[in-house]
Amino acid sequence: MQNELKLRWLIIEDDFMNVIEVKNLSKVFKNNFKAVDGITFDVKEGEIFGLLGPNGAGKTTTISMLCTLLKISSGEAKICGYDVDSEQSEVRKCLGLVFQDTTLDDRLTARENLELHARLYGVPKEKRRKRIDQVLKMVELEEKENLIVKTFSGGMQRRLEIARGLIHYPKILFLDEPTLGLDPQTRKHVWEYIVKLKKDYNMTIFLTTHYMEEADELCDRIAIINNAKIIALDTPKNLKNSLGGDTIILDVNDKDIEKALKIYKNAKRFDGQIILSVKNAGKQIEEVLEKCRKNKIEVIEANIRKPALNDVFLKMTGREIREENVDLKEQLRRRSRGGFRGH
Repeated sequence: MQNELKLRWLIIEDDFMNVIEVKNLSKVFKNNFKAVDGITFDVKEGEIFGLLGPNGAGKTTTISMLCTLLKISSGEAKICGYDVDSEQSEVRKCLGLVFQDTTLDDRLTARENLELHARLYGVPKEKRRKRIDQVLKMVELEEKENLIVKTFSGGMQRRLEIARGLIHYPKILFLDEPTLGLDPQTRKHVWEYIVKLKKDYNMTIFLTTHYMEEADELCDRIAIINNAKIIALDTPKNLKNSLGGDTIILDVNDKDIEKALKIYKNAKRFDGQIILSVKNAGKQIEEVLEKCRKNKIEVIEANIRKPALNDVFLKMTGREIREENVDLKEQLRRRSRGGFRGH
């Protein structure tokens, strides 16, 4: 059974190096509001591709257009070689979609949810049971198949949604904030399944997330979108290397912030802190602190860290990719561990 599934995923009628191709894609709503403004990128087969940005940047709108849920205003997009605008039926056969908010019917059982989705996707009757059994096993919910979904934990519901997105054997799985609101342990568990799908079935994963650590560890390439435009696209390593060094974070007295910004002209201000990108921060920090002392700038705390994706976005836009939807407990937990606030 498993070999049959692998073959179904690996064999396609045509051999596409790029399973997603986007050229000058735009979406304009009423009052001339551009939610997506002429973006261009491609996604390779078997790649985990991340689209990152703050709320309102255009991530969900982009996914909605690629998944044929929203009409394109201009430009073009192809999924597995099919035009998103004119070949919607073929496009939908190629993809699975896990929405940002849960869309399960919580009054049905896990199996009933999958049965309903399989019928909607036209999975032949003689194959439904086998496929449902298989995807339930993939996400380790086979022993929960007859339980009502409203009794499931958040992590179990998310795993069931991933199983539902796989029921018709898609070539590409779209994940819009797939671990939003889950505790760190459950988030890790969900991603283990997703990484396994990529390795076992050469599946292409297209995701959005506010969790920078996830994107850094999982994505082969990342596109950063801000104000409806893609402002960077590369591997996580290359994006971080583009900063040219380490980061020094100075927590200074509020009255001294403007003075510090005048002295360090290439510094960024964020959340009452001064952010400096330097080479060999371990050697330079004493010089930085001495300069502060000479200029009577009160430094409350100083930290050094290697570049992170948040730092890339901060340098490019002057603000951080805020995790606006992360629950308060998670934010407090992070701050209690110290380090760069807001990360």
